[in-house]
Amino acid sequence: MRPQSMSAVVTPLQESGLVRGTPDPVDGRQTLMSLTPKCLRLLEEGRAARQDWLTMRISQKLSVHEQEKLQEALALLARLVED
Repeated sequence: MRPQSMSAVVTPLQESGLVRGTPDPVDGRQTLMSLTPKCLRLLEEGRAARQDWLTMRISQKLSVHEQEKLQEALALLARLVED
């Protein structure tokens, strides 16, 4: 990505207080970007809202038996991603 394109993406995030840049201690021409506490909080709130939604949908839409099957399937999926 060219610097001009990157700037068009990063600048609004900085202006919104979601990311901040600090000079790279090794290469002063570079900037190290990091998420701000505000951004981290928003990410966590979004994650929590999605989890609440999914939990409610599972309990509303699936029978107890279906929920048990889903739990078994999740255990199998977890095994697939284990290292």
